[in-house]
Amino acid sequence: MGTLAFTKMHGLGNDFVMLECMHAAPPEEELGPLAVAMCDRHFGVGADGVILVLPSRVASFRMRIFNADGSEAEMCGNGVRAFAKYVYDRRLTDRTDLEIETLAGIVRPQITVHGGKVTAVKVDMGVPRLTRKEIPMLGEPAGGRVVKEKIKVNGERLEVTCVSMGNPHCVTFVDDVAHYPVERVGPIVERHNLFPRRTNVEFVQVVSPSELRMRVWERGAGITIACGTGACASLVAAHLAGRAGRKAVVHLPGGDLKIEWREHDDHVFMTGPATEVFTGEWPTA
Repeated sequence: MGTLAFTKMHGLGNDFVMLECMHAAPPEEELGPLAVAMCDRHFGVGADGVILVLPSRVASFRMRIFNADGSEAEMCGNGVRAFAKYVYDRRLTDRTDLEIETLAGIVRPQITVHGGKVTAVKVDMGVPRLTRKEIPMLGEPAGGRVVKEKIKVNGERLEVTCVSMGNPHCVTFVDDVAHYPVERVGPIVERHNLFPRRTNVEFVQVVSPSELRMRVWERGAGITIACGTGACASLVAAHLAGRAGRKAVVHLPGGDLKIEWREHDDHVFMTGPATEVFTGEWPTA
């Protein structure tokens, strides 16, 4: 029996099993089942997802991420920060400005280093995609935006604003996010028939135009205590809905992220930490 080396990391408690695959990767058909097994919090390592560190022909590195249910995600903001810290701390690169290839396109983390270790990562998340066909979300007009639109959820009307940060997000604003039934509403919206690829669901309380509180139901993972792309989508949605400016601190159960949606080029920037927890070996057949 062989073993597979791994590193457990997290970004504000949104945790990942990192697999370095610069020279070889597990067979494609094994990746989904492997993610399910490794992410199991009782019988596995325990994580929200598995991230593969891969070589790229078009960027510094390539990142693939598999959710805890075995599905592959396009992107993950907290995962990108963990990825950047991983490759720098392990001297796979000496650059502090990276380009990471993902299914959502190339993202660009900027690394802050103290004492030879990464302490924070600022990520250029690119331009948010705002039309129905880009999210994707069914309905007309396909080229229109989804801002303060009411959808039916369990016989009730829920007002939502939808955004893609390379992966789909459905944002709804609530008065008291701490007591909102995320565990009940989240899975229904995730699999709503309006979203052909399912969706991440953010529940956001606007504290002020520069301060948001957010809880999330992540597609394929359920409730997590942080979501980087969700924090970005929440600020974009809050601005589109007239509830916030273009820069805010987003408070998540796992900690805070600084989000800015720049006006001059429409790029969204996310700044936050990444942490290594432990390393280990996973038995393989």
